[in-house]
Amino acid sequence: MFGYGSLIYKVDFPFLQREVASIRGWQRRFWQGSHDHRGTPESPGRVVTLIPARGRVCMGVAYLVEHAVFEHLDHREKNGYQRFPVQLTLGKADQVTEGVVYVADQDNPAFLGSAPLEEVARHINRAHGPSGSNRDYLLHLAEALREIGDNDPHVHALEALLQPSADK
Repeated sequence: MFGYGSLIYKVDFPFLQREVASIRGWQRRFWQGSHDHRGTPESPGRVVTLIPARGRVCMGVAYLVEHAVFEHLDHREKNGYQRFPVQLTLGKADQVTEGVVYVADQDNPAFLGSAPLEEVARHINRAHGPSGSNRDYLLHLAEALREIGDNDPHVHALEALLQPSADK
């Protein structure tokens, strides 16, 4: 199973193996609404999903899990996400294997879609839900991506908009 958002840093499920991995043809975007974790039904937050993008590589973490773990993950990712088959490239060895990834596509009712980066940042900064602030989700994800060696332009640009300037 491939994690590219909170599944990188909030691992609340048992796994047999964990390894930095990547998938081709996808990019991470804060285009999915979250009314069950980082927002509410009245005021959804914004969380990441994957958008098809030819030639792009999305880094994340691959987990080897027992089949029973998917019951928990299906519940955790219930707000518009579906499992899709994907080819994972594992670690530095460039070993390719089959896996699954959760993607919330534009046809799900919680999909918010694209917006100007500044607007997305303001939305994230004000949203809060049962799992905490949307801002914390973004900041934890940005740090987790740095830890695995990924400089995701979309995530880190949003992070920069939400970080206080050092010279203020």
